[in-house]
Amino acid sequence: MYSKLPDVGTTIFAVMSKMAADHNALNLSQGFPDFPISEQLIELVNQGMKKGMNQYAPMPGLPMLREAIARKLYDTYAIDCDPENEITITAGGTQALYATFTALVNPGDEVIIFDPAYDSYDPVIRINQGKPVHLKLKTPDFSIDWDEVEATINPKTKAIIINTPHNPSGAVLSNDDMTRLTKIITENDLYLISDEVYEHIIFDGLTHHSALKYPELRAKTIAIYSFGKTFHATGWKTGYMVAPSEITVELRKMHQFTVFCANTPIQYGITKYLEDGDHYSYLGDFYQAKRDEFESFMSQTPLTPVPCHGTYFQLYSYEKISDMHDIEMAEWLTKEHKVATIPASVFYGDGKDIKYLRFCFAKSTETMEKAAELLCKI
Repeated sequence: MYSKLPDVGTTIFAVMSKMAADHNALNLSQGFPDFPISEQLIELVNQGMKKGMNQYAPMPGLPMLREAIARKLYDTYAIDCDPENEITITAGGTQALYATFTALVNPGDEVIIFDPAYDSYDPVIRINQGKPVHLKLKTPDFSIDWDEVEATINPKTKAIIINTPHNPSGAVLSNDDMTRLTKIITENDLYLISDEVYEHIIFDGLTHHSALKYPELRAKTIAIYSFGKTFHATGWKTGYMVAPSEITVELRKMHQFTVFCANTPIQYGITKYLEDGDHYSYLGDFYQAKRDEFESFMSQTPLTPVPCHGTYFQLYSYEKISDMHDIEMAEWLTKEHKVATIPASVFYGDGKDIKYLRFCFAKSTETMEKAAELLCKI
């Protein structure tokens, strides 16, 4: 059978999670919390089921949820969004990305990606016969070289995708970054895909600069969000995308022929849960405490932390203790030391090995402490 992605196998996240299970290892690889979600949120979803919210939702999402999101966007970023024509509920952030790339990318179009990057960007661009153009973030702070970006743009460039706060590095784009990006997008008439699924998970007094806050940029932006990340419920696969109405028309064409609509009772439960802004405003402090706790536990290991300012991931360097390739290192740690991680090379288009491993610290204190104890034995 002809394959549209002949070089793509099972995602590394599934591979490492299976390896963790097979070897009875602690799973700090795939990004999911191992602590309970809100009982109130569960009850609200159950309430929706009992109210009969069990059939198809409207294709763009429940109107009440889109209205709640519009209020949230105003409360968080002081921006006005039209819930009817600019907000679409999706089956998670990944499905939103799929709909976005499928709507925007035509054969031969180029899309600029910053490596290390979330692994779904590249293959979806290629499925749509576009060309991913991989530019590397500058270590050790994982910053963007905007001069390099400008030099890379050509008549085939269609869009740029950013991710802030950034998975896997935890880097956060500044206002100066967004100002420079605005200039590049507007002067070259490009689209911006802004992956903001970790918008509330930001530390050290930093601010999340949503692309939607910049009027010139917003006109060309598709911003993507995840309730799974915000409410510790990754398995619910519910998110949303925000774009100008003329772009939303095209996004919804793709959305309706992939999933048609997202889970109805979950949409109902989230709508009610969003009535209290405290249910998401605490996330920065919550995860910063987890990051600090994890760093404290890991300080006794031979691994070196890379500064992390957002998300619930942190990179650690093992360069001082081994020259093993990072995929081999991740497998060895899983099998011999019973801690599963993600090798950073899988986030690079060319598989660059920078001797970093990504750890997820969205875990209980007990899990993090036990993982550090095991890693101390290296």
